[in-house]
Amino acid sequence: MKQEIKYNADSELTAQIKKWQLFLKDERRYSTHTLDAYSRDLAAFTDFFQDPLSLQRLSEIDVREFRAYISQRAGKNIAKTSLAREISTLKNFFKWLDDKDLCKNAAIDVISAPKHGKIIPKALDISDTFNVLDESSNFAAKSWEGLRDKAIFTLLYGCGLRISEALSINYGDIEKNTELLRITGKGNKTRLVPVLSEVIENIQKYVDACPYQLRQGDALFLGARGERLSPRIIQRQMQKIRLYLGLPDSLTPHALRHSYATHLLAEGADLRAIQELLGHASLTTTQRYTDVQIETLQKEYQKAHLLEEK
Repeated sequence: MKQEIKYNADSELTAQIKKWQLFLKDERRYSTHTLDAYSRDLAAFTDFFQDPLSLQRLSEIDVREFRAYISQRAGKNIAKTSLAREISTLKNFFKWLDDKDLCKNAAIDVISAPKHGKIIPKALDISDTFNVLDESSNFAAKSWEGLRDKAIFTLLYGCGLRISEALSINYGDIEKNTELLRITGKGNKTRLVPVLSEVIENIQKYVDACPYQLRQGDALFLGARGERLSPRIIQRQMQKIRLYLGLPDSLTPHALRHSYATHLLAEGADLRAIQELLGHASLTTTQRYTDVQIETLQKEYQKAHLLEEK
């Protein structure tokens, strides 16, 4: 059980923090994981101050104090991406207070997030991708679990899903004649993704072999005891496959989603279409896959150049 998050704040500010959390949850549709991260970020900020914070004290914090806090956090060797999120949390909270006419502090606007290098998604080449799919059923304790794993890995690559999206699918969501699958992704946003016949076939093989009775509306992918499958199980299976095939540590279930997007782009798919298929809120996020293509082309050029020299 997670420890209760406590804030170094007076009762009035604590009450407003709870209202802000409800705003993030109900109106902004933040996931439980994101809400927890933002809440802990804010708790770390309040702990920086010696005395309990109040709304009045928040309005008086100057640029020097904000920077001292960020410097302290950076000194703890926190990743730049995490530090950037912590600053985003503060900006979010102060903006909410401003919108509610509870507290105004222009100093927070001066604070900027640390710059960090562009993160390029780690995608597999096509041959390695199919090797993973071919081996995906060979590491489970029981044959029906192997069929389940193959169905999931095929779904991740064939539809470009996040692991959480795949495991949230219920029995009846995908039928034999299904051409489009409605997926609810981040922020409770729904999107339609095309479903390949091979995906349907692998799911049907798993359903036919599953020892548990699958009922309409219940979880499609089950664990050994009949409960909705945990992402950790699939992550472990991927680790076994990775070690067996000698593939890099970057091979995770999410890498199949990256591979889906990268391979579509390589085949000439429109960037906007890929954005819709992946459920990205911003085209900027999708554009990272063009960098994958460039990186791949550079590697191929280097290999060809080495062969010419020989």
